[in-house]
Amino acid sequence: MDIEIIGGDPYGNEAYVKLFDDIMSDLNKAVLIDKVQLTLEPATPLFIFSIVLRAAPSAKTIGDVATVRTDVGGVHITITQERYAPDILKELWARYGRKAVYQQTRFDMDVQGAKEEDVSAIVVASGEDDRREIMGAIWRTMPEGIKNRKTLISGNVITVVATEEVLLPEMIERGMQVHKAMGGSDDV
Repeated sequence: MDIEIIGGDPYGNEAYVKLFDDIMSDLNKAVLIDKVQLTLEPATPLFIFSIVLRAAPSAKTIGDVATVRTDVGGVHITITQERYAPDILKELWARYGRKAVYQQTRFDMDVQGAKEEDVSAIVVASGEDDRREIMGAIWRTMPEGIKNRKTLISGNVITVVATEEVLLPEMIERGMQVHKAMGGSDDV
């Protein structure tokens, strides 16, 4: 994740890079982010946080995050992306019942009476969940007292313009310029 800071306080800039990186890493969202630009103007006050995601968030199925193969009496699943393990288990229990799901290890499980194509197609995470969690993480990194925010989202770019005061049209325009410079569109 490439983080660029625009602001006049070197100490504050450094602290924000660390804070932003720590929060995104703690929430396992850093892997989804390609590039970040943080504009910090506490004297104005104006904060513009713009993020380019590696790809626009999309729904994830078990087949996307695990290897699924036909086995005797059902299917065998080997989870390849650990962060989806709890959701996979929850969805399998809901669809097939706890008795039909045998978890051998944290990442290996068998589902009795299931078909490979059916299990592979089960959605375990929507793209909106990732987007919502990233938005929450952005808000956590902003200073206390920020009351007014405008969020711009297009494709894989998310930009938040925020202030403690009235959100003026010129502030929103600056946010839109950053949004477009990061690859976003006018259509937000």
